[in-house]
Amino acid sequence: MSVILLVRHGQASFGAEDYDQLSPFGEEQSAILGRALAARGVRPTRIVAGAMKRHAQTAAFAAEAAGWELPLEIDGGWDEFDHLQMLAVHTPPETDEAVSEKAAFQRWFEEASAKWTSGRHDHEYDEPFGDFTGRVDAALARLASSLAPADTAVVFTSGGPVSWAATSLLDGDAGLWLKLNPVTVNTAITKIVIGRRGMTLVSLNDHGHLEPDGLTYR
Repeated sequence: MSVILLVRHGQASFGAEDYDQLSPFGEEQSAILGRALAARGVRPTRIVAGAMKRHAQTAAFAAEAAGWELPLEIDGGWDEFDHLQMLAVHTPPETDEAVSEKAAFQRWFEEASAKWTSGRHDHEYDEPFGDFTGRVDAALARLASSLAPADTAVVFTSGGPVSWAATSLLDGDAGLWLKLNPVTVNTAITKIVIGRRGMTLVSLNDHGHLEPDGLTYR
């Protein structure tokens, strides 16, 4: 039996000019993750990351803390969807002045996500939702088929791909993805095992290593 651990990146630089960088707290979360995985006896045979900076940075901090000395494999199939374009395509909804900036943004993000996943506006996006999910499915299948029995691969990616991998393995649809994606915690671990029955999701969004004060969602 082989194992794939999908890890969402540490907290990124939300609100900064370049979101695709770990914040100092994200760096700390990544190191905590590495120590926690090492304490659990996780000894990966493969370390994989998407092509985004926050993926490689999370992998580096986690590997250093865990004492892993393996080359980092890059697979852009694990990249996040373009949330900036998704938001740009959807006009921000009108909000009451009493609503906080955070709440207003969350409403905008939810409405933009619903539009993107609906499939009715695919021509407006460089990567429609169906293309995104197909890309993630292909990355997961590519990795799974390359693993030998007893291999463990740790994949550093984003909330969107993690949520879709889980949704797909649960035979879910866009509706389930819309529920999972917003609650995927930074550096949370999702575990997939591969055996005679194929791939099976056995745990989702495990973030015990961050409790009680380390949880973030962006």
